[in-house]
Formats: sequence, structure tokens, C-alpha cells
Amino acid sequence: MINDWFHPRGTLSSGVFESVVDDSLPGWAHTGLLIVDLTGDPVDLPAEAVERVLVPLSGPSFTVDYSTPGGDDGAQTLTGRPSVFHGPADCLYLPTGTAATVTGTGRLAVCAAPTDISRPVQYLPAAEVPLELRGAGRSSRQVHNFATPAGLDCVKIIACEVITPSENWSSYPPHKHDEAVPGSETRLEEIYYFESAVSRDLDAPESADPFALFSTYSSPAGEIETSAIVRTGDIALVPFGYHGPLAAAPGYDNYYLNVMAGPDADRAWLITDDPAHGWVREQWEGQDFDPRLPYTAEAVAGENRTTDLGPAAEDRGEHR
Repeated sequence: MINDWFHPRGTLSSGVFESVVDDSLPGWAHTGLLIVDLTGDPVDLPAEAVERVLVPLSGPSFTVDYSTPGGDDGAQTLTGRPSVFHGPADCLYLPTGTAATVTGTGRLAVCAAPTDISRPVQYLPAAEVPLELRGAGRSSRQVHNFATPAGLDCVKIIACEVITPSENWSSYPPHKHDEAVPGSETRLEEIYYFESAVSRDLDAPESADPFALFSTYSSPAGEIETSAIVRTGDIALVPFGYHGPLAAAPGYDNYYLNVMAGPDADRAWLITDDPAHGWVREQWEGQDFDPRLPYTAEAVAGENRTTDLGPAAEDRGEHR
């Protein structure tokens, strides 16, 4: 059972895609993810009964030509970023039944969830992606809420990016969302896509091997056990159970993309902490955020120290 739900980079490859997560995987039904490394040749996304959110991981720009069932055809350029550690990127929501062709050079993630309900095409520029700091001290992390209810208006998808600086912990306290408890917990599958890199204020030898640690464990909803060293391109699936922590190793920063969706009617991220560890969150009150955050587009001294992030930055109650 150990690491049954953990997939090292490339083990989910199919065709042009480095990784494919969809309902063809046993026990998986509500979320999807495609990771593709474009080299300039177009990549087609066929019309299927899924909504999609496209987000560049790295690369200068991407062009998305799309055709919706309602005849809302068009093209959208997405400005990328040097890496996932350089602030948010543009993203694009495509409704169910939409066919698209993507061109560009770089890495791209396509988040997906099955639905028959249609929403309009939506473009969210990087400058408008809600940015939030959570936790405190060594539990500080940065969240890009591009496809949470604070961002794009999706039917099912809840997706965000999390930056965890070296030596910090995130996805903590461990929590679960595998039961339908009105007002308290929703059922959500969850995908973790990871990237790791040398902390950008450090000089490291070419032999450096960026990594982090990630774990899951069982809940009454099902048995699961993940205890993994995670590196760039690895994917962990969480169909049920408690998940966390993610611990970024000294010298290495961590990124993960979360994609969630489930069978419940409400698009809501409602969680239950592991009662053995939930008390830790109370200790964050009055503590400062890690001064290395937020990570923005540039690593120039002083430019990533601003704390003027709007109301969401003050919400320490949420604790991915």
C-alpha cells in the first residue's frame, strides 16, 4: 500500500504528455491533469465533457486557439514565467466540450474536471491572480488562488499553486476532505504536482538534487500511505485520507499545483484537521510570516519583501 498513489515523473506519460491523470486510473473519477513540455509544435486538446484550466509552468508565452460548443471561438495568448518560483502566470478557463490547440515553448499544466454544466471562457492575467500568505514562521507558504472560488468561476475545479521556501512546512496540519459533512467537510479528490529548485538566493553545484518530503495516511474513508521524496514532475494522488505535511528540504524551495474536485454539489474546500495536530494552527497567531515571502517575478533584494497583499494575506485560518 505504501506509495501506491505516488507517481514519479514520467510514469503517467501518454503520447505527447509527460503526465496524464484522468478517470482511466483505477479508483480515480473527479479530477484530471495534463503536463506537457511544448517544443513549438501544436498540441491538441480534443472536445470532451470536461472543463479545463490552462496554466503555464515555464516558458515565455503560449497561444490557445479554442472552439466552444456555443460557437464562442477565439484565441488567447498566455504570458508565462521563467519558472513556477517567479510569481503567478496568466491562466485560461475553457468550458466543457471545448476543443483547443496550444502552441508555444515551455511547460504547461492543464487542470480538468468532468462536468456537463457550461461556463463562459475566462482569461485571468497574472496580475489579477489572488495571492495569499498562510501559516507563520516556518509554516509560512504562498498561495496563488487562480482557480479557487476567489479566482476563476469554475463548475467543479478548485486549483491553486503553493510555494514553500526551503526548511518550511506546508499542507500542515494534516487534514482530509473525504466525507460529506454539511458546513464542515466536502468530498474532494486531490492531485499534487510537484516541482523543486535550489533556493534562488543560493549558489549550488551542478550536482545539487532539489527535493522535498510528502506524506499521506489513512482515515475512516480509506487506507492510504504515502511517504515519498518528491522532485520536479512527480505527482501524488489523494483519493481520501489525511494528507500532509510537505516539508521543503534545506537549500531547496518547493512548488506544488493542487487540483481538486468531487461529487458534492457545492464547489467548496471544507476540511477536517487531524485532531492530533490541529492545535498547532493556534500557535501561529501573532507570529510573523517568513520574510522571504512573497516570491514575486524577480529575486532582486527587497522586491520580494512586500506584505501588501490585500485581505487574503491576513487569513491565517486557512492552512493548506
